Amino acid sequence: MKHRDLIKQLKDAGYHIDREDGDHTVMEKPGCRPVQIPRHKEVNEITAKSILKTAGLK
Repeated sequence: MKHRDLIKQLKDAGYHIDREDGDHTVMEKPGCRPVQIPRHKEVNEITAKSILKTAGLK
């Protein structure tokens, strides 16, 4: 999955970019755990599914 597509899905769910530390983007939503997204052009499918699961989207 592309990095920008993952960011878009999380933004649509109400998350916003909190900070960009090192090679990760950290997104937060009030009342939910922050999620870290590696800044690569392509994010591994297993990693992307795990991020979406942590965000409560799948």
